[in-house]
Amino acid sequence: MKLRERLQAWRYNLVPDHLIGEILTKRWTDNAIPFLALIITVATFGSIIPGFFQLYSLQESTRQLGEFSLVVIGLTVVMLGGGIDLAVGSIFALSAFSAVATFFILEQPVWVALLASLATGLAFGAVNGYLIGFLRLRAFITTLVTFIIGRALYDILIVAHGSKIQMSFVSSDTWDFIGDGTFLGISVPIWSAIVLAVVTHVALTRSRPGWHVLAVGGSRRSAHNAGIQVRLTVFFTYVFSGLCSALAGFLIATRLSGAGPGTGGGLEILALTAAVVGGNSLGGGRGSVVKGLMGAIIVLVLTNGLIRLGYGTGTNQMVLGILLAVAVTIDIRWLKNRHKVLNEVYVAPVYLRMGEPQSAVPGSGTPYALNNKLSEAEHIGLGELEGPEDVILDRNDNLYCGTRHGEIIRFFAPDYTRSEVFAHIGGFPLGLAFDADGNLITCVGAMGLYAISPDGKVTRLSAETARSWTSVNDDARLRDPNDLDIAQDGKIYFTDSTKRYDAHDWALDSIENRGTGRLLVYDPADGSTKTLLDGYRYTNGVCMAHDNKSLFFSESWRCRIHRYWLEGPKAGTAECVIKDMPGYTDNINRASDGTYWMAWLGMRTPSFDLSLRHPSMRKRMTRRLPQDEWLFPNINTGGVVKFDENFNIVRTMADLSGVSHPMVTSMREHKGELFIGGILNNRIGRFRIEGADPTWDANTAYWGTRT
Repeated sequence: MKLRERLQAWRYNLVPDHLIGEILTKRWTDNAIPFLALIITVATFGSIIPGFFQLYSLQESTRQLGEFSLVVIGLTVVMLGGGIDLAVGSIFALSAFSAVATFFILEQPVWVALLASLATGLAFGAVNGYLIGFLRLRAFITTLVTFIIGRALYDILIVAHGSKIQMSFVSSDTWDFIGDGTFLGISVPIWSAIVLAVVTHVALTRSRPGWHVLAVGGSRRSAHNAGIQVRLTVFFTYVFSGLCSALAGFLIATRLSGAGPGTGGGLEILALTAAVVGGNSLGGGRGSVVKGLMGAIIVLVLTNGLIRLGYGTGTNQMVLGILLAVAVTIDIRWLKNRHKVLNEVYVAPVYLRMGEPQSAVPGSGTPYALNNKLSEAEHIGLGELEGPEDVILDRNDNLYCGTRHGEIIRFFAPDYTRSEVFAHIGGFPLGLAFDADGNLITCVGAMGLYAISPDGKVTRLSAETARSWTSVNDDARLRDPNDLDIAQDGKIYFTDSTKRYDAHDWALDSIENRGTGRLLVYDPADGSTKTLLDGYRYTNGVCMAHDNKSLFFSESWRCRIHRYWLEGPKAGTAECVIKDMPGYTDNINRASDGTYWMAWLGMRTPSFDLSLRHPSMRKRMTRRLPQDEWLFPNINTGGVVKFDENFNIVRTMADLSGVSHPMVTSMREHKGELFIGGILNNRIGRFRIEGADPTWDANTAYWGTRT
């Protein structure tokens, strides 16, 4: 290997570029930036301000945080519903005044003061909700107007009645406890914020009203078409925001035992900044309560920290303005360009130098040299099928295949001219196998492992396996289950071709050529699915050996066959038994003479083999060219190969005319005939095998004669 190629291999095989794309696909990455900002903010002010983390300082800060978080939670819900509420500061101030006026002037109990605050918030929230939800006025202008009216009303009331509040001698232990006391070392505002945050989070993520809020925020027209009461949903988001601000106003009233001209001043800007900095989208439908709480902590620590460092109100407002502008820019640009970034970084090809293959050219004299035998095959279901990837026959000689329309089709023996839909699964049935009880087991692309009983009842057996501890990508889900076979003890061994791509993205997987395929086993005794082997390049066909002590599976993009041992001293290990073939390996099945049939789904080309040694070229290709101009494995022509127990190639066949079976993904020997399937074909082939046992069928070979 030349130095340049060696450097490429080190660069693309050792540097995990694919992790960037996998991380960016996760929903939690939206929390990464605000979480990082939170850590930096707390660490910075904690290190430069003496006593920042002292108990007394934290107690005062957490009381403010509890009150502020309540306002942010309410505003977050409004934003998730696609709105905005600029009146939260006015509602906060008026609710605080309602509480102190009821308690100190009217000398009512604490619970009446709480109800007065909540009623104030409810009234303003209902007005906003009615105007925006039912009358469909603009949220920004409407809440700006109610903010101005509310603030003016508060200023009038505080001037008229502020002295009465200050001169009152009313007191209450309950009032003082709410304002200054703690429960289990935690203040009442923090307990209130925790309870409300949990309840709101559960409601948004686990309840129908919460889903309606997110749906309305995502698209009001779509939500309306889905039958959601959009106007009522919007109305209740503003009512909820008003109640949250009212509760916060009551808590600050108990803490300060009064209200002044500055109460709630600028709170709407602080709350809006917190919600957006936390990662909630101004466009609605995207965000969470947790993000709002992170933003609340960032904003409160930032503002308090700047004040303790001696900076004035102007500096505070300027910093918040800059922070809000940056957060809005990131939100809008990321939401608009996220898919573009993913397209740029997700496909991460690796370096691979394929071994030199023997020629498959007709007349080349190698064991792989193809002939034109399969052109003699008869057609079954010509034009009636689409994508019979695998074929199989039952004890009564009936023929089964899957189609890309999600159906299992049964053709009736002996002439196979009559057919019926045996079962409808919904996905794309790929590999097929009969168990000892006559149940048809199938791998269904992007869905999992399924069983169809003799009467056509469909049952899902498995859709996931255990997730790897070191995997960023969720590799528990079966993304591309492909082929299977069943051992004598009933365990089902099957392949999952790739953990990164779904079945329809096989071209991307071949271009990336990363080892993401695996061999799994499903145990019907306990219903578990376990990963046996991992790290192969597109695992495909599976076949139990004739002695049932091992199985064979194919690695398509490496053009290799592996043997996995079930018994003996090598049990639990795998070894490569055939490599560097000139074709891409697919399904493997038993033959009547103790050998094995194997399908080539396509033939290797020098151009694609060369491209595997240039991962940077393949990466640029996926970015700059449309998909129909990509260079990927040739799967338009293939064939059938037969190998023996010593892994010698004893026979090859193909359709060089390209008329009958240009592409082969499976074949089954049954009573002297070979039935041929192809995932891109519109028929099944029927080929008479010279010298084959006319009585042999796989069901008897696997499970014996039926009693």
